[in-house]
This record gives sequence, C-alpha cells and structure tokens, in this order.
Amino acid sequence: MAKRDAYTAPRNPQVRPTEDDVPTAEETLKGIESWYEKNKKMLNSILLGALVLVVGVYAYNNFLQKPKNQKANDAIFMAQQYFAMDSMNLALNGDGNNYGFLKIIDKYGSTDAGNLAKFYAGRILVGQGEFDKGIKYLKDFDGAGTLAETIKLGTLGDAHMELGKTKEAIDYYKQATADKNDIYLTPLYLERMAIALEQGGDTAKAIEIYKRITTEFATSAQSRNAEKYLARLGDYSI
Repeated sequence: MAKRDAYTAPRNPQVRPTEDDVPTAEETLKGIESWYEKNKKMLNSILLGALVLVVGVYAYNNFLQKPKNQKANDAIFMAQQYFAMDSMNLALNGDGNNYGFLKIIDKYGSTDAGNLAKFYAGRILVGQGEFDKGIKYLKDFDGAGTLAETIKLGTLGDAHMELGKTKEAIDYYKQATADKNDIYLTPLYLERMAIALEQGGDTAKAIEIYKRITTEFATSAQSRNAEKYLARLGDYSI
C-alpha cells in the first residue's frame, strides 16, 4: 500500500493536472477483471489471514467433536492451498484426487467448511465472469463478524456492477464500507462505490465519496486515485 511522505507541500490552486495525468472516464469506470488483477494480492492476503482465524475457531468448536465436520475440514485443505497459489480452476473443481470447493459444497454444504467453500467458490466465479453463479454462492455464505463478510459484500457489489445493476452495486458497497476503522478494505470499496455513483449519473455524490477518501484515508493508494478523479471532474477544492 503506497504511503505519502510525512510532509506534503501546500497545493497551488493555480496548478492543474495535465491531460496525461488525469484518467479518462473510460479508465475510471474500469471493469472488475482489471481492478481485481490490480488488487487481488492484497485482497487475498487479507482474506487468507482472516480465514485462518475463522477456520481455527470452527475447528476448535466443531471439527474436533463432529466426524462429518472433520472430514469436511480435511477436504477443504487442498482447495484452500490451490486458492492461495492462484490456481483457481483446481481450487474450484478439484484435481481428480482432491475435492474442489464445488464438490465440498455438494457433499458438506451444511458444515462450517461447506459454508466457507461457498465464499471461496463465489469469489472465484465472480473473478471468472460467472457473475450470477458467483452471486448465488456468496449470498449463501454466512460470514457475519468476519473480514470475509466485508469482502463478500464488496464482491457482490462488483458482480452487480458487471451485470449493469448499478443501484444494487452501490447498496452492497455501502455495506462493505461500514467499518471506518478498516484502513484497507473500506477505502478500496469506497473507490468502487464512487465509480458506481459516477457511472449512475450521481456526480455530486461521487465527488463527496472521493473527498471522503482523501480526508479519512489520506495514506491509502485510493486517496491518490481519488485526487485524479476529482481533477477530471473539475473539482480542485481538496
């Protein structure tokens, strides 16, 4: 995550970004594939860290006590490894010897590991452009109180954007940005929400969100992006 220097020189209101410095509307309103490729390493790192904790809690409470849950926990291990290696097809469908997330959902859908597999499967399918299928699995996933739930909501926003359902996407982004103390995911999905608002024609609200990013998350990479977007929209008041 890029950080600003401790000292930032005062802005000169007479200086305007050059045409090459300011992203075009087409560049700003980018699709999920390019955005995901740019941010997937950070997202997956956050995700894996969160899910280690989630799986640990599940294992303590259930897997050691219930045989079916133990089998499900064993089954999901290799699929998680493939996910971590960015081998998404193997993670989703298995390798012939080990189950993928789809098979784990089919066999162990009622277990905690089966619930977790729905999250993974939904993320992979959305990333592969299977938006309706991905939405179904993500909606079935219960991750209340975890970072995985935040990523689920943001991914649902992305999927709805790709389906042209801008209003629904904005609603999901609002839910994904509820935690003001999350300095990683909140600015990430605020940026997506502002882009969605701009695409939906609500430029004033988009400007408001871009400014929020620059003030509340000033050290984030999204803050620097927001400054460029504001310049393109003709707002130099930050």
